Amino acid sequence: MLVIIGYLVVLASVFGGFALSGGHLAALFQPLELLMIGGGAAGAFFVGNNGKAIKATLKALPSVLKGSKYSKALYMELMTLLFEILTKVRKEGLMSIEGDIEKPEESAIFSKYPGIVSDHHVIEFMTDYLRLMVSGNMDAFQIENLMDNEIETHHAEGEVPVHAMAKLGDGMPAFGIVAAVMGVVHTMESVGLPPQELGILIAHALVGTFLGILLAYGFVGPLATLLEQKLHESSKMLQCVKVTLLASLNGYAPALAVEFGRKVLFSTERPSFSELEEHIKQSKSK
Repeated sequence: MLVIIGYLVVLASVFGGFALSGGHLAALFQPLELLMIGGGAAGAFFVGNNGKAIKATLKALPSVLKGSKYSKALYMELMTLLFEILTKVRKEGLMSIEGDIEKPEESAIFSKYPGIVSDHHVIEFMTDYLRLMVSGNMDAFQIENLMDNEIETHHAEGEVPVHAMAKLGDGMPAFGIVAAVMGVVHTMESVGLPPQELGILIAHALVGTFLGILLAYGFVGPLATLLEQKLHESSKMLQCVKVTLLASLNGYAPALAVEFGRKVLFSTERPSFSELEEHIKQSKSK
């Protein structure tokens, strides 16, 4: 929703300001200029990215129209799930959660937290390392190193659409210049026309530069920034799981382990100590 509002503000400010200054909006309607800029940019996008990058970018783009799902409530749900799992481990031993982590969708514990179960990245990350903990063949240092590598890989994959959109935005002004040059060439071919008609042709040519810059900095570039922000948010979930499980491996009680996880969250979504404690108590009473 904010993306649409932002686009409307851009359009209203730019075109509204042009109209208020006495400009004629009809002069800016140049579909052939848009064809050259948009078509050239799309072609360059397909040339400059492999199939994986193209699919990842097309898959990521619809997410920009949705608000962030990473709220304080979701993080409290995650930490309460971790607390419940680690409490069961502390009371009944690591082998007691084997059934839960093998089929989390059928687990009595995991099924209480649908917001987390629906995120397969988080569930896969969590269950994989709980499984390693159950095996008992790796120490905390080895698991931490493996977690860091996996989070780094996740981040690198998530950066593919970000870089693709950023490069696309960077190329838009250049394609605008190409469209403008084509307009100038057409104008030079028509030097025999009256000055009034030549002025119109030159104005049409300059619209290409304007559109290229507007599309780059008003539409495409901000999408790359938004995708990058969403990537950081998704990585924060994995970091929260990582810190909590490592704290448990190092011998901390479940209540302290989730406190470690709470501390790595962004301040805008981080629940207070008392909020998390109260949420855990409410969950235990159900």
